[in-house]
Amino acid sequence: MPTRTAVVGSRVGLHARPASLFVQAAVATGLPVTIAVEGGAPVDARSILMVMGLGAQHGQSVTLAADGEGADQALEQLAAVVETDHDAA
Repeated sequence: MPTRTAVVGSRVGLHARPASLFVQAAVATGLPVTIAVEGGAPVDARSILMVMGLGAQHGQSVTLAADGEGADQALEQLAAVVETDHDAA
């Protein structure tokens, strides 16, 4: 299963709007995708409650994993969403 590490770029972490945008992108891949904080168990990246429950903060590394055809490309796109500061004015 391909994995990709990304650093949370949003100043509020993966909460509210940034989490929603990430989950929408994860669902759009059509693949089973997980996200985990360092030292934590992976959770379903297609669940807003699971993603927000991670408590991923700005600057924290997360590990993304996906399985299926096109997983590497999907992970690159999802990493870009995670690394973007969606809170920038």
